[in-house]
Amino acid sequence: MLIKIGELATRTGATVETIRYYEKEKLLPEPARSQGNYRLYREAHIERLQFILHCRTLDMTLDEVRTLLQYWDKPEENCDEVNVLLDEHIEAVKIRMEESAQLKQHLLVLRQKCASAAPAKSCGILNALADNSCHHS
Repeated sequence: MLIKIGELATRTGATVETIRYYEKEKLLPEPARSQGNYRLYREAHIERLQFILHCRTLDMTLDEVRTLLQYWDKPEENCDEVNVLLDEHIEAVKIRMEESAQLKQHLLVLRQKCASAAPAKSCGILNALADNSCHHS
């Protein structure tokens, strides 16, 4: 069964632009072409694109996805590196969560600088944002 790019997009929830981008990045193999030069995709393209999209929903980088695809393409190989990659990704997510918590705290402190409506020139939030000395890293 061969399908065109629009059908692949519909079946996977990806955009046509995303599919073309993943082809350009060599994450998806080059599809066959029709006589009218339309891209023609196979079932393997659907499965691979769904794999890529699932990885991306887990906030994995294209390089991480590329590495995982190398193992997916060689199912007989040992998957120790996959475990290492996922452990590193989990650690990166943990760090981002901590950074987000700090950001939230900074925003809460900033929000307290203006308790009620006031002219913009006396807005505590705007004045604090303009004052670089109040920024906490």
